[in-house]
Amino acid sequence: MRATSKAIHGRVSIRRLLVANRSEIAIRIFRAATELGIRTFAVYAEQDKLSLHRFKADEAYPIGAGKGPHDAYLSIEELIRVAKDNAIDAIHPGYGFLSESPEFAEACAREGITFIGPSPTTMRTLGNKVAARDLAISCGVPVMPASLPLPDDPEAIIAAAQAIGYPVMIKASWGGGGRGMRPIESEARLVDAVMSAKREAKSAFGKDEVYLEKLVRHARHVEVQSLGDQHGNLVHLFERDCSIQRRHQKIIERAPAPYLDSSTRQALCAAALKIGKATD
Repeated sequence: MRATSKAIHGRVSIRRLLVANRSEIAIRIFRAATELGIRTFAVYAEQDKLSLHRFKADEAYPIGAGKGPHDAYLSIEELIRVAKDNAIDAIHPGYGFLSESPEFAEACAREGITFIGPSPTTMRTLGNKVAARDLAISCGVPVMPASLPLPDDPEAIIAAAQAIGYPVMIKASWGGGGRGMRPIESEARLVDAVMSAKREAKSAFGKDEVYLEKLVRHARHVEVQSLGDQHGNLVHLFERDCSIQRRHQKIIERAPAPYLDSSTRQALCAAALKIGKATD
């Protein structure tokens, strides 16, 4: 059965929502959906059969038979099967797992299911750090000096680092969570570190693309979140400071960033909106 959402006055009305996630984030979405009169559907891996999110939804279905919990929630085929079997109008991916997967968003579109999140084009542009940098440059947003994706050729890797100037940071083009990141102080361990970062990126994200960026010592990590809708409206939700980290993985986030003055805050938020508008 192909699921379709009911259109009311040109808007999409969601009546049956599947949350392609688990635990706390799924429960939050169920609660919000219930307040809107939307029927909720959970999925759960075998290892989560007693998890609270299974019992907080109106209906719940197992996925990933014979798979580990991580692979179960990453199974696009399984999630689409559950959605089709239950005439689901829309899928909310939560965060993590498939929330930034353009392939998942495309699979939903093929079945007439609303994907609650960015378009595949937006995810491909902003999910790849090299592509996102190129977009920022085209919008006039300042960026740090960086290389193109690195080849396997040692001489080309060394030349790229020399052009930027040490110290540099190796970064995986795809994914996050600090995976594939390595600070490099000199040429001595550059090539080996790049190859190691490639292997880690391939294992974590399925893609081994990495690049070099100028390393700023003792930098603040500040993010601006933005929110857009299908009618072209776009707003920013101000900034958050993510500087407290372990192994380049954020531990504590603070909002607002206590050290920003008003003009810097406005400039950062304006830059975020430029990028958001450019990538729709």
